[in-house]
Amino acid sequence: MSALATLLAQAPFLDPGGGSDQAGRVSVRTFATILAAGFLIAIAGHIVRSRVLVAFGIALVFGATVFVPAVLALLN
Repeated sequence: MSALATLLAQAPFLDPGGGSDQAGRVSVRTFATILAAGFLIAIAGHIVRSRVLVAFGIALVFGATVFVPAVLALLN
């Protein structure tokens, strides 16, 4: 867990003290919220056996961990 915290602290596009109002910086809470929502939706999709919900949850997790940071890195 400490390794994850270290990696997040070194990421140039994250600013734990700021919000999304800063130019080119996004709050860690934004990523954590999208990530948690993706996991919860995917779990709910498995419970009700809905492939659409599972796919949407996986897409949210992918977006929060890969797509959004990549786009932010390219824009900066």
